Amino acid sequence: MAKTAIKGMARLQATLNGKVQGVQKNWMARLLDRVLRRGAQMHLNAGFLEGASYPDGTPVAAVAYWNEFGTSRMPSRPFMRETIAKNQDQWPRLLAACLKQSGGDLEKALDMAAERIVAQIQEEIRTLQSPPLAPSTIKAKGFDKPLIDTGHMLNSVGYEVVND
Repeated sequence: MAKTAIKGMARLQATLNGKVQGVQKNWMARLLDRVLRRGAQMHLNAGFLEGASYPDGTPVAAVAYWNEFGTSRMPSRPFMRETIAKNQDQWPRLLAACLKQSGGDLEKALDMAAERIVAQIQEEIRTLQSPPLAPSTIKAKGFDKPLIDTGHMLNSVGYEVVND
């Protein structure tokens, strides 16, 4: 994937603050426009990606879906919806901090932000306790932690940065 970098971050910030005048202002406006267009072509996917499966071939995304929304035999344990509800307001600031830390490299910033979002999903999987497991499930597993049997789903949370 091609790398995109914002050169002259201080001047770009000054433009956004209205401090750059004349030719520099027009140049910075064009640069900002290019960066925004490039950013509109990129996005990240975080969660359970295509191809992740259990040893028996069951897609991890299917197991995550069954856990998230429940089945006729299992209650809903909405770890993805909870992750989004708890964290989505932070994600713009997270991306801004990652852009600053990466020196304006948009792809690197998206990678950095995605790693944090993956960690947030994994934390929600680790900490979810309700609804509790059925006594028969606890007996079969040998412990009472919802969403974790082997740790395969937890360890399968991933991300990809996509250039459209």
